[in-house]
Amino acid sequence: MLDPNVFKIPKIIIALDFYNKQSAMKLVNLLNPSVYYLKIGKEMFTILGRKFIKELHQMGFNIFLDLKFHDIPNTVFNATKAAADLGIWMLSVHAAGGKKMLISAKKALKSFKKAPLLIAVTALTSLKEKELKEVGINISLTDYILTLSKLSNDCGLDGIVCPGREAKKIKCLFGNKYKIITPGIRVSEDLLYDQNNVITPQEAKEFKIDYIVIGRSITLSKNPIKKLDSILKSMQ
Repeated sequence: MLDPNVFKIPKIIIALDFYNKQSAMKLVNLLNPSVYYLKIGKEMFTILGRKFIKELHQMGFNIFLDLKFHDIPNTVFNATKAAADLGIWMLSVHAAGGKKMLISAKKALKSFKKAPLLIAVTALTSLKEKELKEVGINISLTDYILTLSKLSNDCGLDGIVCPGREAKKIKCLFGNKYKIITPGIRVSEDLLYDQNNVITPQEAKEFKIDYIVIGRSITLSKNPIKKLDSILKSMQ
């Protein structure tokens, strides 16, 4: 198995979007925790909760808890603190929650000696530009992402989740320390499913993305390790 730490390529986060623990663990037991990160989203957290995260920690995995908190500042403060208590590596909030909410989330982490990375979701990779107008946002998708990226950076967050094609510009604006996490990663034989803003692993490397989130390309694969090795080779 190739190790992405050897090369200057995006690190891979596997999205554990399964209906049950048995299916999730079938994949997890194949993965090297020193190579791959795991993402726990709303589905798995709702099914298995805090206990599952602790089990994955015991196996040595770093966890991205992707619950996309989006609420009033006080609620997000308390939710962020509760999530950080789990010892997770990274946590997401919605940038669209606004300045006060983002600052509140950042403040919630001040008391932690080793706080998780706090990442703001800008625009979902399933989002089409016409859908922005449906919710009253009358700027381009790119401008919307850049606006929320600047807001998140101004509020002291560690980075953003965004579609891949905006990554290069964001790196130029905010520097290499500002982390970019990109889902919607597809190789040529993959189905798009409900994704619209997709890029290949090779493009992720070209765009200087820090972390790529891969879900169904791996979780639905008959040979996930072979597929992961192929993705890593393609980014060399």
